[in-house]
Amino acid sequence: MAEPRKASSETRRVIGERRMPTRSLIGWITLHVVIVLGALAMFFPFFWTIITSISPGAGLSISPSLIPDNPSLAAYERLFTELPFMRVIGNSLLLAVATTVVQLITSATAAYAFSRLPFRGRGLVFAVYLATMMIPLQVLIVPLFVQLRDFGLLNTYLGALLPTFASAFGIFLLRQAINQVPRDLDEAAMLDGAGHFRTFFSIVLPNIRPALATLTVFAFMGSWNSFLWPLVVLRKPELQTLPIALAGLQGQYTTEWDIIMAGSVVSILPMLALYIFAQKYVIQGVASSGIK
Repeated sequence: MAEPRKASSETRRVIGERRMPTRSLIGWITLHVVIVLGALAMFFPFFWTIITSISPGAGLSISPSLIPDNPSLAAYERLFTELPFMRVIGNSLLLAVATTVVQLITSATAAYAFSRLPFRGRGLVFAVYLATMMIPLQVLIVPLFVQLRDFGLLNTYLGALLPTFASAFGIFLLRQAINQVPRDLDEAAMLDGAGHFRTFFSIVLPNIRPALATLTVFAFMGSWNSFLWPLVVLRKPELQTLPIALAGLQGQYTTEWDIIMAGSVVSILPMLALYIFAQKYVIQGVASSGIK
């Protein structure tokens, strides 16, 4: 008597299994169609920039065709022959690398102090430091400019770098990542005779590599795209950075948009390469705050 019931339940289970894949397949197709459409929508501005850069005479009033008839790299050639673009790229690269390295050092050490070293007023100091994130750069430009002028650091790389050496966001990000590292690892290292420096370099840093990679991308991107502060501090043409040079390509009456778009493509490539290289760590850092 139990066999028919068993067969009936087995039949219902098989029918259910046949229905579920159909529903999940429709959902899978819908999800991937939406993802592909979103990716195409986000990629189109970059694609249009590339097409414009290889279409001589193209501009905002004369839109280039998606498949140019006579593609040419003349805009890139003029960019590097008629303009000191290699020097501009070198300036931006120097400032971005220096800013990133110093921010990693200062943010990691300060985050370790706020996370692991107990001292009076630690929470208050950290809160005050985070409050500086709410102050826009435009408010600080005048006092920073006056200080650098008094120190004789205008039109110098150091003057452009000094305000970027510390990052409240970087300290917050790495502190959250360090808080996720089990304190048992610190205690085990100290039982073996390790001090704070060895614990920091041997235990903490290896466990927050995703967060460090995330900060690397953000710090490099922030310096690479910085416009206002270098414009104020670096007035000499030989010290110009990439965003300032790109803005200078736009004329008052006529603008050669193919050259501007060629410069934009060149400016995007380093950031694209850095993100592709650190993509795995960035995703881990955002998702898990630096610990698997």
